[in-house]
Amino acid sequence: MNSQEMPKYKCHKSVWALKIKNIYIKPAGGATITPEEDDFSPFDVEADYVSKHQPENGGYYVLYPGGYKSYSPADAFEDGYVLI
Repeated sequence: MNSQEMPKYKCHKSVWALKIKNIYIKPAGGATITPEEDDFSPFDVEADYVSKHQPENGGYYVLYPGGYKSYSPADAFEDGYVLI
């Protein structure tokens, strides 16, 4: 990569997200995420999600339009998104 500054972008998209209270890594692969929000039950994610995103307690499980699943550390998510 050269020393030129990359183009800068501002986000304006809407996503669905849950703050992660706890992550239980399953011995057979994948994990169970327990959301901070009491209205939502724990749910499973595949091993490739865990491997790719390495989610941590306190971060956010993020679902984009089109179905892409991601993870965002709390600071980055909370600096860029507001609840609508």
